Amino acid sequence: QMWEEAIALGKELAEQYENEMFDYEQLSELLRKQAQFYENIVKVIRPKPDYFAVGYYGQGFPTFIRNKVFIYRGKEYERREDFEARLLTQFPNAEKMKTTSPPGDDIKTSSGQYIQCFTVKPKLDLPSKFHRPVSEQIVSFYRVNEVQRFEYSRPVRKGEKNPDNEFANMWIERTIYVTAYKLPGILRWFEVKSVFMVEISPLENAIETMQLTNDKINNMVQQHLNDPNLPINPLSMLLNGIVDPAVMGGFANYEKAFFTEKYMHEHPEDHDKIEKLKDLIAWQIPFLAEGIRIHGEKVTEALRPFHERMEACFRQLKDKVEKQYGVRAILSGLEERRGSRPRSMVRSFTMPSSSRPLSVASVSSLSSDSTPSRPGSDGFVLEPLLPKKMHSRSQDKLDKDDLDKDKKEKKKEKRNSKHQEIFDKEFKSTDISLQQAEAVILSETISPLRPQRPKSQVLSVMSSERRFSVSPAPPSSQLSPPPITPRAKLAFSIQPNLELNGMSSSDIPDVPPPLPLKGSTADYGNLMESQDLVSPTTSPPAHQR
Repeated sequence: QMWEEAIALGKELAEQYENEMFDYEQLSELLRKQAQFYENIVKVIRPKPDYFAVGYYGQGFPTFIRNKVFIYRGKEYERREDFEARLLTQFPNAEKMKTTSPPGDDIKTSSGQYIQCFTVKPKLDLPSKFHRPVSEQIVSFYRVNEVQRFEYSRPVRKGEKNPDNEFANMWIERTIYVTAYKLPGILRWFEVKSVFMVEISPLENAIETMQLTNDKINNMVQQHLNDPNLPINPLSMLLNGIVDPAVMGGFANYEKAFFTEKYMHEHPEDHDKIEKLKDLIAWQIPFLAEGIRIHGEKVTEALRPFHERMEACFRQLKDKVEKQYGVRAILSGLEERRGSRPRSMVRSFTMPSSSRPLSVASVSSLSSDSTPSRPGSDGFVLEPLLPKKMHSRSQDKLDKDDLDKDKKEKKKEKRNSKHQEIFDKEFKSTDISLQQAEAVILSETISPLRPQRPKSQVLSVMSSERRFSVSPAPPSSQLSPPPITPRAKLAFSIQPNLELNGMSSSDIPDVPPPLPLKGSTADYGNLMESQDLVSPTTSPPAHQR
């Protein structure tokens, strides 16, 4: 369940899949897994294992663990008693020490085996990327993972014992253990490389306790806000233990110990710390109010009397604290999110009438003071990302047009023949201006047509040599020349200064060449045959169709 580590490895794999292997199928599957990991981090509650400090003292142990201290990571929900029993099975002759203080030289130099085991608390070491407050569900992973510093606190009494208030002279002796590597690692235990000790005064201990209590209330409130199905019993126990003075006494003991004239006179250097403690007490009220509100929404009818008593105790506590230490108020989660976001970004996400996503220029133009050139529905400048003609056609339509264009290009290539090359050469030889060059471009999409022959030329040919002529009339009407109908298909034309079948244009003046023989005369419409010009045994030249 160390999904944070899995995400880090997944990012390395994603870099390989995307930029080295170009395996987008594996990349998509990996990104789906990462999305599930992020969701698990926020929604799934993971167990927090305990850490144990284990010291092996005596000459009876092997040299690699003799007189050394190790930090062990326990299993899920493993208690200290179960861990000790599992540890003693490996050293059945060892004796368990009953104190947590460091042993003397007599034990270290003895020939026996002594094992000292106690629970230590991991010290939170957040990564540098968390430079602002984040959800407790995200931070909770780093409270028990990627930790290298551990602490053990032991209460020590100094001075006279006060039977009325034990917090006045309760000092804390805190031992800090630093391991060789971060836990968990390749092993579930690492050797302690350095140990140092600090002392915490009673007032500093009270400040830490209040801070931890406030964080605990806030974290539990956030958990119930994120997951309404959580059981209510832990919240009930936590709130009742703080609100009801008959259970633990709350912070009344701190007031008796530190908020007196005697303490202020004896410890003038603690004035700032006392003010900080008062501020923490005042901040506890809004956290308790939110927790009691959630408890009232989820409480059952059987626990309704218990909730009403807790509300009555909270009202008394609230009136007292607000009168002595002031009023504190917390912002809701929604207001905090809005406050942390720039106003221009809020406007870009809350456009009331924008029916399509705006471009970058559109979002940036919302805060500008220039006059809109094209007002939208709200008077803002709506700049399109693409030209207008691209919005009028869908992508499917574009793909279909591309296919049709490819088909037309193939058909055009089949229709092109030798006469097209002759036609292009004639146009290149003439003096054409740049404005008339558009006619050449049109030849890519429109099949070229030969220029129509003058009617006088057709009449002279028909009367003199009885050449072929296209006519819609029946063959019986041979006395009058039929009208000429232009054809959109391939046509032949003899251009000047060109040779055809080895004959120059001067040998065949203004006379079109004969059409090649076909199997059926219906291919050319109604034809007038001439036995003198067309012979059945004559084949067309090789370069003509």
